[in-house]
Amino acid sequence: MEKNANPYGLMAALEQGGLIAQTVFGILVIMSAASWYIMFTKLLEQQKVLNQAKRVRTSFWGTPTIKDGASKLEKDSAYRQIVEDGLLAQEQHTKLIDPVDQHEWLHGSLDRSTAAINSKLGNGLAVLATVGSTSPFVGLFGTVIGIYRALIKIGAAGQASIDAVAGPVGEALIMTALGLAVAVPAVLGYNWLIRRNKVVAEQIGIFATDLHGYMVSNGALRPAIASAKVAPAPAVKTAAIPPKA
Repeated sequence: MEKNANPYGLMAALEQGGLIAQTVFGILVIMSAASWYIMFTKLLEQQKVLNQAKRVRTSFWGTPTIKDGASKLEKDSAYRQIVEDGLLAQEQHTKLIDPVDQHEWLHGSLDRSTAAINSKLGNGLAVLATVGSTSPFVGLFGTVIGIYRALIKIGAAGQASIDAVAGPVGEALIMTALGLAVAVPAVLGYNWLIRRNKVVAEQIGIFATDLHGYMVSNGALRPAIASAKVAPAPAVKTAAIPPKA
């Protein structure tokens, strides 16, 4: 089998493009690897929090006290962090010298806790946005260099023959395609993860609100899904059949 059977393929373009084409290709590979790594890790992180939300309603709210519920939550989980921050804030409120309303103190502490979790979930998304916005321009740089090399060959040959310009023009098109191939998944992944982060943030905010109401009411207020009991099925009413004459 002959070496470099395709003179207009990727490897041939990198060889003809020299150091500049190889550098552009290397940068695009690094950007693509970073974006795919972030997408997979953030997806797993979000899914873990979403799975925790499904178990919280039964495992946490079904316990008699908050401490008992916290012990049933996974360690280092987002929901356990909120509960522990709420318990810490409740303990700190009794040590305050200046009188501060317990409602405001707990509300501020839980808000800071949820904000910290949402900020952690957003880590790495800026890299996806950067890759999605800059990788086409990195590929465009390789395109410009390829076109420039094609013009140089035309000027040196004195005529625009296909053999003279096919290689550099093919290199330029390949760099454009690589830039788009890196940018499109990064942009789609960024938008998708942002949407999932909003869903996670809504669920965490609802839990923090329920926890706040439970703590300031000394356990009198619980989420409806946890305190509601299955009502017996109502009896089926049948219309009275009039007696026959």
